[in-house]
Amino acid sequence: MSNIPTTTRQYYLPEVSSFQKLKIKDAEVPKPKANEVLVKVHAVSLQYRDLAISTGQYPAKLPDNLVPCSDMAGEIISLGVDVKGWKEGDRVCANFSTDHIYGDTTADIQNTSLGGQAHGVLTEYRTFPAHSLVNIPEHLSYEEASTLPCAALTAYNALHGPVPIKAGDYILVLGTGGVSICALQIAIAAGAIVIATSSSDEKLKIASKLGANYVINYKKTPEWHEEVMKITKGVGVDHVIEVGGQGTLPKSINSVRTGGYIHIIGFVAGPSADANVVFPLIRKACTLRGILIGSVAQFKDMLRLIEANPEVTRPVVDKVFPFDQAIDAYAYLQSQAHVGKVVIKVA
Repeated sequence: MSNIPTTTRQYYLPEVSSFQKLKIKDAEVPKPKANEVLVKVHAVSLQYRDLAISTGQYPAKLPDNLVPCSDMAGEIISLGVDVKGWKEGDRVCANFSTDHIYGDTTADIQNTSLGGQAHGVLTEYRTFPAHSLVNIPEHLSYEEASTLPCAALTAYNALHGPVPIKAGDYILVLGTGGVSICALQIAIAAGAIVIATSSSDEKLKIASKLGANYVINYKKTPEWHEEVMKITKGVGVDHVIEVGGQGTLPKSINSVRTGGYIHIIGFVAGPSADANVVFPLIRKACTLRGILIGSVAQFKDMLRLIEANPEVTRPVVDKVFPFDQAIDAYAYLQSQAHVGKVVIKVA
């Protein structure tokens, strides 16, 4: 491609206090190193993590003037001299931690986490190591594909990690945000039985439409774990997608079967007065598993699942904002009015 741009418009965070502080600047477009590709970013999806980073609630050392966001979909416009297996025009996503290729993560790998420990993707052009990229499924738009690196892969790693779900397993998903909706879809694609919670009947209608077998409004049923036990005939669920954190963990423990799995993903529910979780954990002999997104190898496995079940797994994009309205996109995510994902259209 002859006319490679020399500058890129990008957002940055001059101070960590609020996403309202985000500014746009022009930066130089770097030439790809030997093993890198230059990508034109088409779409970026937001995570709860992006909000937490902007307000200083995320426990990680950030570079100065951080370029935010971890999840993008774009097209390759230039390749480093040693890059094999990619060509100009390929539609790609980059993995959340660019050096997490396979296996368990490490501190060094975590330092390549986009939009946090490393500069992120809310920019028009960016270079990536070729080893961090995966092909976007043909049936997905850039906006849909931008939701895959964090929300979808987190849900996939939870449900198809060391102990993969089986058809007929009971899965409890908390809420209807990005990870929870992806987990619902991946579980349905695997033939599992899904129980979804939300504070909104309207959101639960969407969850049912996406395949949830049972729905619980936790505002109307504050002791929702009792309802989960009724649904499972007193046994409990096999897997919990736990995005609430301390505020919901005690009830998640009460909802899981003996020997079941609770996948710790987020902390959107805030702190809890009821911190006495140790004895119930012992009594349930369940596994609490912290999830740190996933590897490129898992990303490729997930894409096969998505391509094999295109309708069931189509990403749920709630709203798309133009690049110049990124701050409005953050505010909309913070309002929790969304179901699924909030996306910023870049190109």
